[in-house]
Amino acid sequence: MTTPEDRLVDIETQLAYQEDLIQSLNQVVINMQQQIDQLELKNQRLQDNLKHMATLLPNDQNPSEQPPHY
Repeated sequence: MTTPEDRLVDIETQLAYQEDLIQSLNQVVINMQQQIDQLELKNQRLQDNLKHMATLLPNDQNPSEQPPHY
């Protein structure tokens, strides 16, 4: 038969594992958010570069338009 002390030790052990798991998961979430932030910044820079490149094209030229010899 399990004594109350044994049950308490089991509960405390489970709690310790759960606290460790929560800390690990929290660190994963923090790392993922940092990656998301970096990717959003890179995406914004790429969009800005594309807009800037579009302004450098001659106004009468449409990049999606095929040349006349096609």
